[in-house]
Amino acid sequence: MYKKLLVATDDLTARDAPVVVAAQLAAQYKARLLILHALESPYSAHTRHIVKHFKTGEEILGSTEYVDVVKQELTKACAEALQPHGDYEVKVTPGVPWEEILRWARSQKVDLVIVGPHSKRAEEKGVVRVRGAIGSTAEGVIMHERYPVMIVNRVVPADKLQFRKIMVCVDFSKASESALQFAALTAREHNSKLVVFHMVPVPGSRTYPQEELERDIVRLKEKLRKFAGDTLEEVEHEWVVWEGTSPRVEILKSARERDIELIVMGSHEKEKEDRWYVGSAVEQVSSRSICPVVVVTKPRAAAHGL
Repeated sequence: MYKKLLVATDDLTARDAPVVVAAQLAAQYKARLLILHALESPYSAHTRHIVKHFKTGEEILGSTEYVDVVKQELTKACAEALQPHGDYEVKVTPGVPWEEILRWARSQKVDLVIVGPHSKRAEEKGVVRVRGAIGSTAEGVIMHERYPVMIVNRVVPADKLQFRKIMVCVDFSKASESALQFAALTAREHNSKLVVFHMVPVPGSRTYPQEELERDIVRLKEKLRKFAGDTLEEVEHEWVVWEGTSPRVEILKSARERDIELIVMGSHEKEKEDRWYVGSAVEQVSSRSICPVVVVTKPRAAAHGL
């Protein structure tokens, strides 16, 4: 059960999807909701105190008075989403968004961080979006946060946040082992069905004989069972092994066909200074999925089921 959720937003004029979903989850779990907006400067660290006014676009000093004005605007904009949930706090602060998210999340010991896949103010900031990329804020949080990170693309109906059908993507890495543990905990909490998904890469240079493919599917399902061990005890689950050339395409296709309400993925790590990096499949699925995607970054995060 979650006690504290933190959601980040850069939208001061509309009902931002991550905020709406976070408010619904906070009400569902009776959790405290923290809402953060970082006043990001388009300049380097030496002039980071200069920001653009959210209405006029004029460059101004990110003073205490301006922070208070933005906070009032954000509180007003979020009022409709926050109305059914009284236990919340709004914070506005200058700084790099992902750094400020982590700073507040860790000081408040939050259980889940919720972000959108892209900045809605990318053009204003002079940022060029790359198709399929999740943006520097979401990427920075995933790379450095030790708790699970939920990425939300759009507003989700409250009944879909019961997470009755969950899909976890497994590639037999350490990260996917943690994702599997997290997904199992969440499935138990919600009495959900869990789909354990793995894609068989189809070689582009030669044909994949049907008999060979069928043998590989049987072998990989057995490998999934051994990989899961006793993790899925008391959890209704299904093994799904599909062939394909693009993990993103097959994950999203499988999720649509099964009406999945939550996708769980592990981020890929590189053995360098104990830092974790976002994998391409995570980026592409997170930026396109119609349901929330939870990215589990470290083994410790697996202890925090939704």
